Amino acid sequence: MSGPGVRRTTWAALRARRRALGRLAAWSAVEALPALLGGVLVARAVDRGFLAGEFATGLAWLAGLAAAVLVGAAATGQVYRSLGAVVEPFRDELATRVVQGALRDATRAGGRADSATVARLTHQVEVVRDTFGGLLLVVRGFLFTAGAALLGLLALAPLLAGAVAAPLLLGLVVFGASLPAMVAHQRAQVTAGEQLGRSAAAALAGHRDVVACGAQERVVSEVGRRVTAQADAERTLARMAALRSLSLGVGGWLPVAVLVLAAPWLVRQGLSAGAVLGALLYVTTGLQPALHAVVQGVGGGGLRYAVTLGRILRTSPPPEPDPRPFPVATAPPLPAATVAGPPLVGTGPAPWPAAVAGPPAVALRGLTFRYGPHARPVLADLTLTVPAGDHLAVVGPSGAGKSTLAALVAGLVPPESGTVHLAGVPVAGTPPDALARMRVLVPQEAYVRSGSVGDNLRYLHTEADDATVLAAVHALGAGPLVARLGGLDAELDPAELSAGERQLVAAVRAYLAPAPLVILDEATCHLDPTLEATVEHAFARRPGTLVVIAHRISSATRARRVLVFDGDRPLVGTHDDLLTRSPTYRELVGHWEDLAPPARVPLGRP
Repeated sequence: MSGPGVRRTTWAALRARRRALGRLAAWSAVEALPALLGGVLVARAVDRGFLAGEFATGLAWLAGLAAAVLVGAAATGQVYRSLGAVVEPFRDELATRVVQGALRDATRAGGRADSATVARLTHQVEVVRDTFGGLLLVVRGFLFTAGAALLGLLALAPLLAGAVAAPLLLGLVVFGASLPAMVAHQRAQVTAGEQLGRSAAAALAGHRDVVACGAQERVVSEVGRRVTAQADAERTLARMAALRSLSLGVGGWLPVAVLVLAAPWLVRQGLSAGAVLGALLYVTTGLQPALHAVVQGVGGGGLRYAVTLGRILRTSPPPEPDPRPFPVATAPPLPAATVAGPPLVGTGPAPWPAAVAGPPAVALRGLTFRYGPHARPVLADLTLTVPAGDHLAVVGPSGAGKSTLAALVAGLVPPESGTVHLAGVPVAGTPPDALARMRVLVPQEAYVRSGSVGDNLRYLHTEADDATVLAAVHALGAGPLVARLGGLDAELDPAELSAGERQLVAAVRAYLAPAPLVILDEATCHLDPTLEATVEHAFARRPGTLVVIAHRISSATRARRVLVFDGDRPLVGTHDDLLTRSPTYRELVGHWEDLAPPARVPLGRP
């Protein structure tokens, strides 16, 4: 029914709780007392009581049966208590294993977070817990109830015991032969559900990329394909219920037919009416319900148990021996909010400008900022140095303060405390026109005004001639856009541009600006990955310093250094360095890599 790993894990869990299993077996034997005595007591009540005219004697025998039922009911409560002592520790072990595996994968160098871990922890572990408990109930119920009924039937009428046991065994054989196919289809159903969850999670997490790249139809088609696959698996699994019905018909109802058809012959052979009635009671209230419970339990919950536990064991292997509870990446201790330091050598594909002598392009000292006097600080005591000529990518979870940092560096908002210097000049007190000559900020929502295409592109560098403007246009991959609009002298209607086209216009405008510092605050989020790479490579080759609020992992890998907001401890390093030092960065990288890169698509209309 299951793989070796499932069998080993199950037997290990049972062996570890032998004492609780012993209590469960003892109370199950007491609970099966009515199944053992019911047929015999009913036969005595009929033959020696009611048919013999001794009404009180018949009631006395039935009173004995009532007492056995009360004892069995009292034992049922103890059965469930003993069951919990076996099942709950096993569930805790599985939950610990899943969490340890997820943390180990997410925190190792080059590791990535797996969105399916949530499904394993919140759904699959609970499925195993419920089905494990259900299997213990139905299997021990079948063994004790069916065994007690057969013993009682043997004591009542040995000939009938053989006639009833034969179809019962045949029904079990039919059911056992169908189990491998049931396991395969159950496994397909679980896998399809997990793939659907992963596909839907990726589509929801990357909805902005999907819309920006015009890949809605492709993503909807992919998710729809997963939905169809899961529905097919569910339908196939439902059809397998017919095999369970066949085994129930053979093992549960055929003995009833045998008894009913053979009753006249049995009476002629000397079997009393009470014995026939008692035998029928054993079959209908003991054997048949027990067989029904075990077939439905193993055929339903048992299959889910085998497949789901197998999935957990494959995706969450046991941890390697480690004296610590969870293996974590180690890194040299850093000051809580200090990320200053010399630039680290990058290995990006573009020829980044080397750092030059002189004051750094950006110097932040003890920077603190909050939105409101009683709000939690977005940035707290942040110190950061960006050398001239550097290429820095800024990453972090949503709300970590990336855009706030861009606004502070650009001088758009004042800090609560601390200082911001650009090329050695304090931002505080510097007139706006002077700041405009020092830095240019390109936000996510790009501004495009009415006028000619050329006027929009020269907005920050009005003296640029056509040759300079066209060189910038082609460097950033905006040639097809300008050609479609009709050239530099064509009139531009901002409402006719898509979000990606507006971003491309703003990028060319910033590229032409004389400011040595460029800050791209998710300024390419509506561009497809290929065009985004073209834009960032162009800015990286442009003389000066580049700070990119990263929208995709590719922006971080192209940068010379990366600043990651890792909780209360911002860190700076190369991409490979941060994969080792920062769990937050590893999680972000894993999230980005879970999103399948869309195909190259041209900029389209809104």
